[in-house]
Amino acid sequence: MSGHKCSYPWDLQDRYAQDKSVVNKMQQKYWETKQAFIKATGKKEDEHVVASDADLDAKLELFHSIQRTCLDLSKAIVLYQKRICFLSQEENELGKFLRSQGFQDKTRAGKMMQATGKALCFSSQQRLALRNPLCRFHQEVETFRHRAISDTWLTVNRMEQCRTEYRGALLWMKDVSQELDPDLYKQMEKFRKVQTQVRLAKKNFDKLKMDVCQKVDLLGASRCNLLSHMLATYQTTLLHFWEKTSHTMAAIHESFKGYQPYEFTTLKSLQDPMKKLVEKEKKKKITQQESTDAAVQEPSQLISLEEENQRKESTSFKTEDGKSILSALDKSSTHTACSGPIDELLDMKPEEG
Repeated sequence: MSGHKCSYPWDLQDRYAQDKSVVNKMQQKYWETKQAFIKATGKKEDEHVVASDADLDAKLELFHSIQRTCLDLSKAIVLYQKRICFLSQEENELGKFLRSQGFQDKTRAGKMMQATGKALCFSSQQRLALRNPLCRFHQEVETFRHRAISDTWLTVNRMEQCRTEYRGALLWMKDVSQELDPDLYKQMEKFRKVQTQVRLAKKNFDKLKMDVCQKVDLLGASRCNLLSHMLATYQTTLLHFWEKTSHTMAAIHESFKGYQPYEFTTLKSLQDPMKKLVEKEKKKKITQQESTDAAVQEPSQLISLEEENQRKESTSFKTEDGKSILSALDKSSTHTACSGPIDELLDMKPEEG
């Protein structure tokens, strides 16, 4: 019994300490939740507390920029590879088409098409060589995203959690300090416990804050090294491709210098065969209509021609009659003029001697 009596106060003390620790945890979670709610809703926080984390916020902005640009770069590389494959395929098809048409054409134009087709096929094969450095580049970017950026992201999440705890503890201490009475021992003890909690949260936050800043700086340097190394390889491959292609095209251009130039016409739109038939039928109908109209107009033209001929004949007859009358009148006048003196001579009688 005596042992039981001695242990009873200790049990009460342990239970009291446990209850007190549970209350402290509940209060701590309450203020952490309140700080998370303030951050989520975008409410204004203490400007001095926000200003103290200005360098950390700048590092976080840089980290999010690296994270976003690496994701965009990975998508762009995949899309670029697809476009290169599509372009090489189309270029190869064009080269095959020119070669097939060149074999059918036995003139110099056929030789030109064959040479150009071979050059295009060669260019399409060389273009596919760009996929090797691009595939390697894409693998390196994905490795960088899934390892370096993911590790930094985990550290950032832990830091954000510690910052929420620290700022929640500051809110808790601010609330306790407003009701603080230095003369009351319980309130002073409560303030000291909250102050201890703030110091512990600040210590954890400062440690993770330094880790985040260092990792973000290292992440930026690693990305620069990655881009400089992989882009140099891609640039070298691209220069080799353009050198080979330009050399081939220049050789073809030199070989075509003595050839006769051709004039080409480009079709802006391809007409449908049915549309051609419809237009042909329309033209045929128009020509038939014109021929029928001409056949209808031909008799009227003949009638008009006959009328004109009759008019011409009547006018010519009139003129001929006028001429005959005039000639008769002239003859009669001359006859009378000449017969006057003759009659006088005939009427003369001999003079009597």
